[in-house]
Amino acid sequence: MIPFLSPRRKTPAPKTLPPLHIDVPHGENVFRVALKRSPTARRYTLRASSAKHEITLTMPLRGSLTQATDFAHRHGGWIAERLKKFDVRIICEPGAIIPLRGTPHRIEHRPNARGTVWTETSATGEALIIVAGRPEYTLRRIKDFLKKQASLDLDHAVKRYTSALGIPARRIALKDTTSRWGSCSSSGRLNFSWRLIFAPSEILDYLAAHEVAHLKELNHSNRFWRVVETLYPGYDKAETWLKRHGPSLHRYQ
Repeated sequence: MIPFLSPRRKTPAPKTLPPLHIDVPHGENVFRVALKRSPTARRYTLRASSAKHEITLTMPLRGSLTQATDFAHRHGGWIAERLKKFDVRIICEPGAIIPLRGTPHRIEHRPNARGTVWTETSATGEALIIVAGRPEYTLRRIKDFLKKQASLDLDHAVKRYTSALGIPARRIALKDTTSRWGSCSSSGRLNFSWRLIFAPSEILDYLAAHEVAHLKELNHSNRFWRVVETLYPGYDKAETWLKRHGPSLHRYQ
């Protein structure tokens, strides 16, 4: 008897993953542009995000990589100009100067000091953020300190405004969002960007009032803005500050 041998199945060739970026030469520089395929896109578009320090090219799901590359290259001048306008990034490390509640503070590392992170004023009147401990822990300790300060300020502000409105918040959470400074869910959960701790205190205070107002009006109707005006009179000044200076809060890394 001749045994039946099933034909061997060919192992399919591994699929080539689409590139995540395109390098665009312009003048003497080469700029990296993030590539995003979208099922809803009908054309090729470029978008600049100062929060992410990134240029993104969005293309149709079945679009041509060749066409996307050509589109990006033809707009090299636009890409270069937008990148020039981005704020220079600042690493929150010893020696850097960062705003805490809007006031510039210089970060100083004291490896032999007791404790973790605290603020103090130098003999010359300079505001300092002091970080103790081993060097490899400084960045994490600074971030934890900033988030804790943001949490304390927001908890206090939200409690004050929910008390005035008579509606409690279910939960307060901190995130590192790039598209919005705060949000309110239908279940009463409030979310805030911890980066508000870099802004002047009145800006954080306004954002707390804004999101608490959503507990009563989950929209941006005239009724909502009347609630905001009741909680935070003159809110338009804070709105103007955020539009002008808000993107710069993302420069601190």
